[in-house]
Amino acid sequence: MSQQITIFYFGHLAEMLHRESEILFLPLTVKDIQGLMRHLARRGDHWTTVFEQPRPSMRITVNKQFAEAGTPVKGGDEIAFVAFSMA
Repeated sequence: MSQQITIFYFGHLAEMLHRESEILFLPLTVKDIQGLMRHLARRGDHWTTVFEQPRPSMRITVNKQFAEAGTPVKGGDEIAFVAFSMA
């Protein structure tokens, strides 16, 4: 089974991170949304700002279902991060 996931960024996130989507090889250490966010935060700059201490208004989906920090992530998943205001 593929360990690739697809991530979509909506709202202000797409502008801040300079991308609307990406395909990412899921590290074996990443088991859930919280782990994925920690992994993305390691990229530095805006990535750290967005994902290290995410705003409560950010919405996350896994396979088009609303998700929480502990929601499991596996190869083949589609994850979306939605934030319309980072202020």
